[in-house]
Amino acid sequence: MKSAIRFVLLAMVLVIVAMVSALTAMRFAIHGQEVAVPSIVGLTPADAERTVSGLGLQVSIERQYYSPQIGEGKIMSQLPMPGTKVRRGWQVRVAQSLGPTRVSIPDVAGQSEHAAELNIRRRGLEISSMAVMQAPDIPPDQVVAQSPTANATQVAAPKISLLVTATPEPQAFVMPSFVGQALGSASQVLQDAGFRLGNVNVLAPITTVPVDPANAQNNSASIEVIQDQPAPAQATPASIIVSQSPIGGQKVFPGTVIQFEVR
Repeated sequence: MKSAIRFVLLAMVLVIVAMVSALTAMRFAIHGQEVAVPSIVGLTPADAERTVSGLGLQVSIERQYYSPQIGEGKIMSQLPMPGTKVRRGWQVRVAQSLGPTRVSIPDVAGQSEHAAELNIRRRGLEISSMAVMQAPDIPPDQVVAQSPTANATQVAAPKISLLVTATPEPQAFVMPSFVGQALGSASQVLQDAGFRLGNVNVLAPITTVPVDPANAQNNSASIEVIQDQPAPAQATPASIIVSQSPIGGQKVFPGTVIQFEVR
């Protein structure tokens, strides 16, 4: 009995030792792959790449800014900061200096979006963002504001944001229902509202035929029969509308073509 207990205790000790050894080895393996990020501010991208490549890191240029203090082409900031512990293969994101501002910001207010973009890019600048706004009193597709403003001196980045007037949306209407109305009056209403009359399809007429109540299977005294004779060749102003497209209640715009079926 005592030997069995001693064996179990020995096995437990061996398991614990194995677990501790595995955790220790894992910790050394993880921390053995970590390196401290060096300082690369003030270096050129090529020098910075050579500095971090030996540590298994990479350099990624994500921003460019004007700077009177840091020479053109050199790194002016970095993330992660120097001394930060990171894993091998990590990217060090940097901002590159463009040197002092040497280009003047053009005045593109009043120009079209396309003309403003050409003017900006011709000077080696970029468009950072573009917003649109509705301005009923200003023609559409016209620059109404910019940032930085024209001839600004304290410019941080070679990018300009624009505010452009948008093309006004056409006025929308709710399509009325003309079913049951005469074609002539409905057509006049549509033309006065700026709509166009499309195809008018004339359906075959319907006549009501009396039915003998003794032979009928229901209480109806008559039935409607579509005649086999061809429909009239043309609709007349007195023709009655039985269906329309678009149907009543739909959203329509001036110039929409309206089609009818009439009898």
